Amino acid sequence: MFKKLATGAAFALALIPAASFAAGGAGHIEDYDFSFEGPFGTYDRNQLQRGLQVYTEVCAACHGLKLVPIRTLSDEDGPNMPEDQVRAYAADNFTVYDPELDEDRPAKPVDHFPENNNAGAPDLSMMAKARAGFHGPYGLGLNQLFKGMGGAEYIASLLAGYTGETKQEAGTTFYENTAFPGGWISMAPPLSDEQVEYADGHPNDVESMSKDVAAFLMWTAEPKMMARKQAGFVGVLFLTVLSVLLYLTNKKLWAPVKGKD
Repeated sequence: MFKKLATGAAFALALIPAASFAAGGAGHIEDYDFSFEGPFGTYDRNQLQRGLQVYTEVCAACHGLKLVPIRTLSDEDGPNMPEDQVRAYAADNFTVYDPELDEDRPAKPVDHFPENNNAGAPDLSMMAKARAGFHGPYGLGLNQLFKGMGGAEYIASLLAGYTGETKQEAGTTFYENTAFPGGWISMAPPLSDEQVEYADGHPNDVESMSKDVAAFLMWTAEPKMMARKQAGFVGVLFLTVLSVLLYLTNKKLWAPVKGKD
């Protein structure tokens, strides 16, 4: 079972538009190869569980997932945790206010993840859809067409994009980040190598943890992605068969008329 919520630096204001910080151009977004990309891509259950662990031990200290029911952690197309583990996870890691008891109680699977624990820290429920990692030529969107919106890539690139350089401006410390628009961000690096210990022995360097939590946040934003892809495939297949049948019907109906010519 995952550890209790860790204190320390969390996601903070990293996902706020660059206008709030130093001026500059767009940052560099790494085009990571996530398993859920493409028309037939699927979520990697193990990666989602690792991402949940990173969120729980690091990000949840400040950031909430108020739109995500805890019970969905047992979804087959998601982390797919056994129901008893979901109950234990909820009770061990979160408390919620119960108006009937007029006090806090351990969370249950029917509850949602708590809201933000830090004023100004954005909720991460939909963040992977709210941020576009890739931008194409104005009016064309070619990068989006070939690479997708890249919200998960943006999150992973931002978390792994710290260079170690800092500067002071108006009493505020800024940290150089290659992914953040403008190049400087007021949030300290939230991750460090081996900060989270994975039970499956997966690499736990900063880049690996960044990709894992980014994949998890993609799932929180798109929990029904697999169902949508399946429905889309069936729809395209149906329309293809219908088009062929209509073409053959049209050809047969007009054959006598065209034959007179």
